[in-house]
Amino acid sequence: MAELLSDDQINDALGALPEWRCVDAALVRSAELASFPDAIRVVNRVAEIAENDNHHPDIDIRWRTLVFRCSTHSIGGVTASDVSLAEEIDGVLDALS
Repeated sequence: MAELLSDDQINDALGALPEWRCVDAALVRSAELASFPDAIRVVNRVAEIAENDNHHPDIDIRWRTLVFRCSTHSIGGVTASDVSLAEEIDGVLDALS
């Protein structure tokens, strides 16, 4: 079973994830894309990654703006899997810029 990260571990991880913040026991990032189709392409790619990793973020879609929330629901907080998923989401977003 996954283990919750300590506050220090989360802060260390956020040092390498400058677009992310910790809010209510989750890693959260917003991203504004150039168009709605670009936003949906990002969501589709993140969905593929999440299925492959068997670890799924919450995603809020508001036209061109996406909000990602990574948290391990089964234990109520941030784990190494959430940090890894945040890194992968950054990679998807970086590939579009």
